[in-house]
Amino acid sequence: MELNKHKKAQMKIQQTAFMLLAVTLFFALIGLAFVSFQLSGIKESVTELEEKNARLLVSKLADSPEFSCGESYGTKDISCVDMDKVMKLKENEATYKGFWGVSEIHVRRIYPKMSENVICTPANYPNCNVIEMRVGGRGGTFVPNYVSLCRKDANNGRTYDKCEMGLLMVSYEDRQ
Repeated sequence: MELNKHKKAQMKIQQTAFMLLAVTLFFALIGLAFVSFQLSGIKESVTELEEKNARLLVSKLADSPEFSCGESYGTKDISCVDMDKVMKLKENEATYKGFWGVSEIHVRRIYPKMSENVICTPANYPNCNVIEMRVGGRGGTFVPNYVSLCRKDANNGRTYDKCEMGLLMVSYEDRQ
């Protein structure tokens, strides 16, 4: 009889231990699901913040000293990008890695339209329509802004200001 009571008590202790283990596992799974849900929300928030940052940056970038025409072309109060400055920036793009906190910056001439996209290099400038600068991580989603693209040009030995229509585009890394 004593042996039977002892076995029943042992069985009850084992049942309680297994029940505690099952309850602990259940709450651990609920905790993991909650953490996973929270992390997915954080990833979305990071992407939204990077997009907002890119939108703010693309609207301000044309007026920054590295891109701005200043008063050189009589374009003081409009978004004007000095193409000659941008080409010099492109030659030194490694210096600006991480400076703006975006992946890429593209300047694209949209008018007058060229039949195909020609990436600008020192050899073919100004007979090109796209300047690409990789200033951060890998590319992502682009945010555009319309700007005037101005540069100095020469015709018959006379230097003049030439302005065209363009897009300044900033890409941020999409983390979703």
